Amino acid sequence: MQINRVDAFGLDLRYAHGEYVMSDGRRSSSLPSTLVRITTDDGLTGWGEVCPLGTTYLPSHAEGARAALHELGGAILGADPLNLYEINRLMNNALAGHGYAKSPIDIACWDISGKAMGQPVTQLLGGLANPRFMLYEAIPLADPEHMVQQFVTRRDAGIRHFQVKIGDDPRTDASRLRAILEHVEPEDTIVADANCGWRLQDAMLALNLLLDTEPFYLEQPCETLEDCLYVRRHTNLPMVLDEIISDAHSLLRAWHAGGLEAFNLKISKVGGLTNARFMRDLAQRLGLRVTLEDTWGGDVTTAAVSHLAASTSPETLFTVSFMNDWVLDHVAGHNPRSDKGWGQAPTAPGLGIDVDVDLLGDPLFSLQMNS
Repeated sequence: MQINRVDAFGLDLRYAHGEYVMSDGRRSSSLPSTLVRITTDDGLTGWGEVCPLGTTYLPSHAEGARAALHELGGAILGADPLNLYEINRLMNNALAGHGYAKSPIDIACWDISGKAMGQPVTQLLGGLANPRFMLYEAIPLADPEHMVQQFVTRRDAGIRHFQVKIGDDPRTDASRLRAILEHVEPEDTIVADANCGWRLQDAMLALNLLLDTEPFYLEQPCETLEDCLYVRRHTNLPMVLDEIISDAHSLLRAWHAGGLEAFNLKISKVGGLTNARFMRDLAQRLGLRVTLEDTWGGDVTTAAVSHLAASTSPETLFTVSFMNDWVLDHVAGHNPRSDKGWGQAPTAPGLGIDVDVDLLGDPLFSLQMNS
């Protein structure tokens, strides 16, 4: 089997709840996603998606993904999409770094592999371990009253795991968290996520203002591992790391330093499902828990996340996000779709979804064999 065509499409994904706000004034109401379709000489097609969360969340952005994909797409023409080692070798030889841009190609090849073998990607990633799994949603930065209102509304819809955005003024952050923690029920899980927004002084002040509250998980309080370790030595809260965990080396460094109990595994941040599976399995052996998600995305991203989650042991899986529940725009019928705070992976071969190409319009670019 050979790859004989690569198409890239653009799609703007609108946030379903108005404006998504994080620390350092980062906000968005719509984000540009890039979808990749790979077609083989046998007529099989596979889909992948990458949607960076703006231009200042990670060293990635939408136009960078599209420029890189033009280079990467040409490098894999003629290659066997079932040989994932070779696909990743060719991409790495064509372009150093830019793992986020390599991710949709890698995912599309997993999609083709599952279709060629008549198996869902879940099976290829290790087999079904989680028929259903708990989902989380984020509560963006706002005044405490608005954040409590959104928390209660989403909990009434069945969500029980929440990522509460902080990383602003420490006193205001303490008020935000305190207001939400006063409304939690025993089955609720609260992760307070600063997205690297606090300086050490801010983190210490905020956490001391919250000493008498219900316990919660603390996520990525500061920008560096060293600062997060300092915070960790001064609190008993379990630590989740995110932005600074970008590959197996950074994960092992944080683990050896005793810096975390869990981390967020974003598929595009680590370069695709191939690397995400490796890091998921490494986490299991290290006794860590993982949140499985991506930076942003729609139906295709969500399908990839769902298969990784379904094949992760219940003991390792912390929580999952279905990004297509966070957006208004859908290209595969809003599938996979959550059900009252729970998700599951499609069971059809490959990613198990049908992308409606008519909703995407003309490709941004197309690359073909001998073109």
